[in-house]
Amino acid sequence: MILVTGATGNVGRNVVLQLLEAGETVRALTRDPEKAAFPAEVEVVAGDIADPQSLPPALKGVDRAFLFPVFGQLDGFLDVAKASGVEHIAMLSSSAIEFDDPGFIGQVHLECENAVTGSGIPRTFVRAGLFMLNDRGWAPQIRATGVVRTAYGTAAAAPVDERDIAAVATASLLDPRDGSVHSLTGPESLTQIDRVRIIGEVLGKPVAFEELSREEALSHLVQQMPPDAAEFLLDQLASWQGVTAEVLPTVEQVTGRPAHTYAQWVEHHVADFS
Repeated sequence: MILVTGATGNVGRNVVLQLLEAGETVRALTRDPEKAAFPAEVEVVAGDIADPQSLPPALKGVDRAFLFPVFGQLDGFLDVAKASGVEHIAMLSSSAIEFDDPGFIGQVHLECENAVTGSGIPRTFVRAGLFMLNDRGWAPQIRATGVVRTAYGTAAAAPVDERDIAAVATASLLDPRDGSVHSLTGPESLTQIDRVRIIGEVLGKPVAFEELSREEALSHLVQQMPPDAAEFLLDQLASWQGVTAEVLPTVEQVTGRPAHTYAQWVEHHVADFS
């Protein structure tokens, strides 16, 4: 039995479906089972990582688990998992840990990794880089005006598809190897301007990029994320200007298939942008 936490999230939902496709018995943990909308083969249970008392039924009979990193609240889950005999955890983490300056994002993920390591449960860390999914935040602008307005248009990254993050996590649960760390990127180095252009090409209509100042961009970002996270993101974008992003082969090495391109990701999310 494999437990998936964060099961209704963008990565967790894909982990559930990919484990099903692999023929595994899957239990999905969610705070609201009635809204989970999983196939009938999935056992959906109520529970919350932040509420350890809700977890023993969810972890009963579980030998492997996908763990979503709930910052500062993993100890209770890990205690129950260890007592329940969980033999391996694959946790979603962030490649920001590996930056010269990990910043807010890297630090909180490192704390989560340390908690899992300290539990003594065998583990795999899936360190994802920039999510393609972050660009879904541009969708309201694109639908309303056909223009994306943000800072650092020439900043280059190699964003990764949430389906590929899930695929690496799934592979880590199917073939558990204690101490493994998988750092992921997508298959292309793309500036923000490049990505806006690709969105327009997939949608079949012009989508323009308009440069904002850092201050203007920050005022928008803090409406979507904590201020420290927004500052960290803008710091990274500033440092990525005029460079080619590193592209890692991890997705293909682990899964045996190429990572999804940005255009394929947009095609998968056309309804969000249209």
